Amino acid sequence: MILKFLYLEWKSFIRSASFGTNLALKIILGFVAVLYAFIFLMAGIGAFYGLKQMHLDPLQQVNKYLIYYFLLDLGIRLLLQKIPVMNIRPLLSLPFTRPTIVNFSIGKTVLSFFNFLHVFFFLPFTIVLLVEGYDVVSVILWHLAMVALVYSNNFLNIILTNKDNVFAIFIGFVLIIAGFQYYHFFNITDYTSVFFEGLFHTQWLFLVPVLALLGLYYYTFNYLKANLYLDAGLSTKHEIATTEDLTWLNQFGTLGTFLKNDIKLIKRNKRSRTTVVMSILFLFYGFLFFRENSHQPEVMRIFAGIFVSGGFLFTFGQFVPSWDSSYYQLMMTQNISYKGYLSSKWWLVVIATFVSTVLSSFYLFYGWQVYLTIVVGAIYNMGVNSHLVLLGGAYTKTPIDLQSTKGAFGDKKAFNTSAMLLSLPKLLLPILLYWAGSALMNPNLGLVFVGVSGVLGFAFRDTVFSKIEKVYKTEKYNTIYSYKQK
Repeated sequence: MILKFLYLEWKSFIRSASFGTNLALKIILGFVAVLYAFIFLMAGIGAFYGLKQMHLDPLQQVNKYLIYYFLLDLGIRLLLQKIPVMNIRPLLSLPFTRPTIVNFSIGKTVLSFFNFLHVFFFLPFTIVLLVEGYDVVSVILWHLAMVALVYSNNFLNIILTNKDNVFAIFIGFVLIIAGFQYYHFFNITDYTSVFFEGLFHTQWLFLVPVLALLGLYYYTFNYLKANLYLDAGLSTKHEIATTEDLTWLNQFGTLGTFLKNDIKLIKRNKRSRTTVVMSILFLFYGFLFFRENSHQPEVMRIFAGIFVSGGFLFTFGQFVPSWDSSYYQLMMTQNISYKGYLSSKWWLVVIATFVSTVLSSFYLFYGWQVYLTIVVGAIYNMGVNSHLVLLGGAYTKTPIDLQSTKGAFGDKKAFNTSAMLLSLPKLLLPILLYWAGSALMNPNLGLVFVGVSGVLGFAFRDTVFSKIEKVYKTEKYNTIYSYKQK
């Protein structure tokens, strides 16, 4: 049966309408996987000797920060790792047992790259421990415990993937404990390191993560099996409909109608709400660059300023018009002006950018120069990047499942040459302008260059919109065809 499933998966892959894109993307992802595997391999080997040269106990230091290692792993899984699914409905009428279908789906997650990547860190580190004379039994049991914890995260991701607001709660929890440790209020590693150290020094303790893994597998298996019915987990979920008039937007005519539709879409769907949460997290991106002890180049400050104010623009704007993919065909049969449609999206991202700029005023703590950098980045976002994300949307053609929280940053169909080339001016152009001004005189002139480019974007808005509208009309039928693909 398993071989039959593999055969069906292969046929699904080679017969896909986007087979060429899928194949090219898998080749690129293969190179990326090799790169990250090499990085983890070097880290696994170098961690021991690097810490040894710092006169620290390598195993003790690794155990101290393993809590953040596994929390980061779980966070990345919740954000990026998709749960492998099959076209299950047709299989239910065929002679496949439900346990077989469930085990195959779980087995696909076990073979995920998100699991194998950790082998390149823990296996070399374990071998180095053995070479350096650490107790063989203790090292092997410690390694087995690490493997069990990695796969525990795999099953936690499956269990939590359909829970609303889990990712936001998780990120909030991690930020709180990391903040408490950074400001010396509470150090969680003082407590978690005791457990991880015990996995090495107390040999029977490795059974705790192993038993936890078995328990998570049992729960996941029964959870998936219980929902493998057309009237249960595979049924379409219906929620109580609520009406929102938002009559104050009527004064803006057609533009107000589109804005009301977008506001309702954001409030009512998981994917769009997740995008809003992710855009809020962008507000804190500047802490990586604006700290006094930051070793980032001066020119990268404008990079941070653009990201701080452009969270919603990058996470929501890049998927215009994909947010409307479920009813895009119907919308194209109506007497709708592309200019009015695009204007509503433009105003939405511009207003969100302005709000983000106001909310980021806490960066005044670092001085007026820092906040001025954010304001200038916001002007560039509103004047230039707002047009670029709309133009890039004409080529992205990524249908969006509004009830899924996965893929908040992208999807495999979003990868194409045109969209990639259009993304370069979003970040590289302001960096070059800032560098040019700083080289000619000082950073203030660099800010003037970036700000003026944003103002010019506003000045030529109508001309730019006419060009973007023509592109959308040219790509109209290709977009409709792409949205029909599953």
